[in-house]
Amino acid sequence: MKTILCLFAATILSFVNINPVFSAFIEGLEDIPLAEGLKQIENGALSFGNEEIRLVEVFCSVENTNFDNIKKFYNETLPQMGWKVKKQNNSQLVWEREDEILEINRESIDPQIIRLTVKSKN
Repeated sequence: MKTILCLFAATILSFVNINPVFSAFIEGLEDIPLAEGLKQIENGALSFGNEEIRLVEVFCSVENTNFDNIKKFYNETLPQMGWKVKKQNNSQLVWEREDEILEINRESIDPQIIRLTVKSKN
């Protein structure tokens, strides 16, 4: 009986996709989670799109964390959402998914400001 229960539990767990739960997503980029410590700047967004292209740019301030922690968060979460890393350095991350590019840039250090941009490849 104990063996059957263990096999049942293992079978159930193999079908469960355990992903982190995101508490917030970036307004205007509803498919990009907001890293802990980032706070979206009000009126700091630009959005344009039609059937052919998309451009969304959002600015966030950083509270109680550094850019390395932000990079770590996005390196762990974005691949689960279909994004593939294209470029990384000390102040920029560039990701690609289907026909879009996501750029995460540290714009300034004091105060620390992060710019997130999603744009069509075309």
